Amino acid sequence: MTEAPQLQHLPDSTLPEIAFVGRSNAGKSTCINTLTQQKRLAFASKTPGRTQSINLFALGKQGLTDAVLADLPGYGYAAVPQAAKRRWQEVMANYLVSRPSLRAVVLLCDARLGLTELDEALLQVIRPRVEDGLAFRVLLTKADKLNRQEAAKALSVARLQTAGGSAQLFSASSKLGLEETAIQIWDWAHPEAPAAAPPPA
Repeated sequence: MTEAPQLQHLPDSTLPEIAFVGRSNAGKSTCINTLTQQKRLAFASKTPGRTQSINLFALGKQGLTDAVLADLPGYGYAAVPQAAKRRWQEVMANYLVSRPSLRAVVLLCDARLGLTELDEALLQVIRPRVEDGLAFRVLLTKADKLNRQEAAKALSVARLQTAGGSAQLFSASSKLGLEETAIQIWDWAHPEAPAAAPPPA
């Protein structure tokens, strides 16, 4: 839909907006591309920190937009100049705190690292809105790199760090957690509709 380096460049919208945030190497672009079944919707680069604006994508079928996906700049990559880091962080924080159409936030973390200090700082930014009803979920990406015991521990720790918040193991390559996450996004995008049926056991 648009690319916005500053909040004033974002279009006004009444559609539910679902924001994807995370460290620069957390696999955010790959996750977005996997969920939307588009190979290059979000630019997945081997160089972290390539996303430098808020990118909005229309979600819907047959040309009808019923929700908006917001891809926010990654954070925490050391090779990005400090001035650029500060600008991104300020824009991202302002978006998360003040965007009226924001309905849900998906925080992506590498399952092998868990939530870092930067992730926890972001949680503090959005906590007041979460307490007011903003939907929130942690996706532990690259979960295929862990064995079952390691994955279970990572999930348990993430739930503790988010004070019992929603957390999900996810892998773009093995499709772990893909269907559950897609259903959750559909439910966020259609708050007035009946909840989507869970995947068969």
